[in-house]
Amino acid sequence: MDLNNLTLPSIRPIIPELILICIGLMLILLDLIVKRKEVVAFVGVVGTFLALYVTFKVYALTGPQSTFAGMFVIDGYSNFFKLIFYINVILTICISLKYMVIEKTSFGEYYALLLFATSGMMIMASALDLIVLYLGLELMALSTYVLVGIMRHSIRSNEAAIKYFLLGGFSSAFLLYGISMIYGLTGTTDIKAIAVYISENGFAGNQILLFSMVLFAVAFGFKIAAVPFHMWAPDAYEGAPTSVTAFMSVGPKAAGFAALGRVFMIAFSSIQIEWSMVLIPLAILSMVVGNIVAISQTNIKRMLAYSSIAHAGYALLGVIAGTNEGLSSMMNYMFIYAFMNIGAFAVVIMLRSEGFRGENLSDYEGLAKSHPLTSALMLVFMFSLTGIPPTAGFIGKFYVFMEAIKAGYASLVVVAVIFSIVSAFFYLRVVMYMYMKEPKREVVLTTSPPMNFALAVTALMIIILGVFPSLLLNFAKLSIFG
Repeated sequence: MDLNNLTLPSIRPIIPELILICIGLMLILLDLIVKRKEVVAFVGVVGTFLALYVTFKVYALTGPQSTFAGMFVIDGYSNFFKLIFYINVILTICISLKYMVIEKTSFGEYYALLLFATSGMMIMASALDLIVLYLGLELMALSTYVLVGIMRHSIRSNEAAIKYFLLGGFSSAFLLYGISMIYGLTGTTDIKAIAVYISENGFAGNQILLFSMVLFAVAFGFKIAAVPFHMWAPDAYEGAPTSVTAFMSVGPKAAGFAALGRVFMIAFSSIQIEWSMVLIPLAILSMVVGNIVAISQTNIKRMLAYSSIAHAGYALLGVIAGTNEGLSSMMNYMFIYAFMNIGAFAVVIMLRSEGFRGENLSDYEGLAKSHPLTSALMLVFMFSLTGIPPTAGFIGKFYVFMEAIKAGYASLVVVAVIFSIVSAFFYLRVVMYMYMKEPKREVVLTTSPPMNFALAVTALMIIILGVFPSLLLNFAKLSIFG
């Protein structure tokens, strides 16, 4: 090897990820110096905004750029998902401050783990190599496992972390097995090189290719909580701190869809018909099981867990369409989903106080009479999750459904519409409890300026994106692998 001609890879594309990791390490040290966790959280938010600025500044200067021999890329697609991750972690920190004190779990490492998990999601979104994708997934997953079990004094939290860890380990094994199979077949882990191999050699009943494709679908199915790989979600969502539930219901799911979209739409692009046949049953089962089981839930966190399973099914329609427009509709859906889901969990957190969990439906009885503004916000989030205009949730579903119909999956959209109607029962049931029942006890809300900021941002974005959908739709279309 000629060391004089050896060129080092540019680290410019990975600077945002390095910033988040360095800020996370700094937070662990800062926690030893300062006693006020608000300072630690503030530094975390500032660091996230810095990474956000650098992400789009680097892209503005260089445009799409890859590094490490094409294994890591910054492009419009990765930046779109990174924006979701930044929004997710900033809003999560805002809703966490007061809540973690009530839960007696106000540790500085909590905020560091949020940043570490986010950096893993960003690596997943930018991965153009399956090994890099796996590294990002594990960084995200290991940090999230700890976050789920961070309430060490809670049996529920410990149980949720164990279940999430064990089933998450299974999904990692499926992904590694799929990577090994595709490497054995093609001799590479580069996503673009895999696409070239498959387009040149075709599918032609290749059992190894089919098997590896199924393994990837299973692995990503675990991460997005699609049926039948959803078993961890209800228990993990219920047992985790509610702020962590909000975080993991958005970030890891969006990261899973980012990886799913890049792998299937690039590596397996020439065999779209084959892999759509693998994803269609996952989408149908997710919509059916998620919505039907959610009806019987009286714990609102479990209800939102099954709701998130159903939403994974809706978002899968955009990927199944197999077109750039379908993929952009999925991206649009995940962006909107972040605001309405975090907003709903923020209201759940507001009801949490000493000796009162605020997680059961009965806790919302008559809430509109004592706290009309909070009830109005929850109504907006429930309407958006249902898909009622003029909220952004309606826009998200409409464009996903429309692209699926254009791609020839009208019968699949009929199923989605039917179960969207079913979902109205359990979403609007929350509204009914707030507005049509008498209060049984006085509910004291736990509020703070950061919490109010998070609620204002989520509610406003749901309304703005519902009334002016082109703002997001055009951004998503411009972000397709460019």
